[in-house]
Amino acid sequence: MSISSTGKAIAHGGRLTEARRRFPGAPEPFIDLSTGINPIPYSLPALSRECFTRLPEPESVDRLQCVAAATYGVAEPAMIVAAPGTQILIDLLPRLWRLPSIAVLAPTYTEYAHAWKRAGCRVDEVTDLAAMGDADGVVVCNPNNPDGRKIARGELLALADRLSTKPDGLLVVDEAFADLEGDGLSMAAALPHPSLVVLRSFGKTYGLAGLRLGFALASATRASEVRTALGPWAVSGPAIEAGSKALADRAWLTRTRAQMAEAAAMLDQVLEGAGLRVLGGTSLFRLAVCEQAPAVFDNLGRAGIFVRRFAEHPNWLRFGLPAGAHAWQRLRAALAS
Repeated sequence: MSISSTGKAIAHGGRLTEARRRFPGAPEPFIDLSTGINPIPYSLPALSRECFTRLPEPESVDRLQCVAAATYGVAEPAMIVAAPGTQILIDLLPRLWRLPSIAVLAPTYTEYAHAWKRAGCRVDEVTDLAAMGDADGVVVCNPNNPDGRKIARGELLALADRLSTKPDGLLVVDEAFADLEGDGLSMAAALPHPSLVVLRSFGKTYGLAGLRLGFALASATRASEVRTALGPWAVSGPAIEAGSKALADRAWLTRTRAQMAEAAAMLDQVLEGAGLRVLGGTSLFRLAVCEQAPAVFDNLGRAGIFVRRFAEHPNWLRFGLPAGAHAWQRLRAALAS
């Protein structure tokens, strides 16, 4: 849990210790549906002993970035920067490029607004890109978390062109959930656009969030600045080996896209059958609304199922995908009760 610019804790999913404290009598194992992480992780390859015992060689990072460039559709590996998760990049960008003002398309991942505020930037949280005004930068999550909203690539490209007319104009597009949404959404092919920075998450798609691996995609000049700011050995040896293997496995990604899309459609049926209304989502999570959301959250918690709630939207609940038939059965039973 991070701390906001106001000193208050920012709530995130995945805190099972907190869930167990809140629901001490819940049956185990606890089912964590509070995150948007693939519940069927990529099978870790056999990792070399050296990736744990030696500092990573620069050449191994270069190979990882070459694989990532091919997977994400970036023209040159020099425009890829491997990082220990995208969260560190979210915190780094406002300190690296100090803008007077930035517009964040909201509601969205709360860390963006807080990170830019901490850097002394004026932050305007807007619900429509037309309301960005004269902001020097814009942050868009595409598809968005938590509602799955998508912005067409052409609209974002036009916005990037507008921002490039400003001295330090910047468009940050967070594509953490883009891998499983099919082609035609990503802005990666627009690089090396001078105002564009794209963030990609590895852990969500591949179900290996604990490895802490993510990527910044940007022009070679901007990428070099990010790489320098991160410093040497930013990514661990195990993350380099596992990430290189997984990102090169295109067949796995194709199968997973179909599998997760089917699971998301099934989750819609389960939620709507229980009287919740699905507002949207991605292939890895669904956002639902219901007037009794706080009671549903508590009921699920007592049944050993942890979902994501939102203090600013008390009628919202976000559900990740259950892993396996038993987890699906428990979810159905808990919602029915």
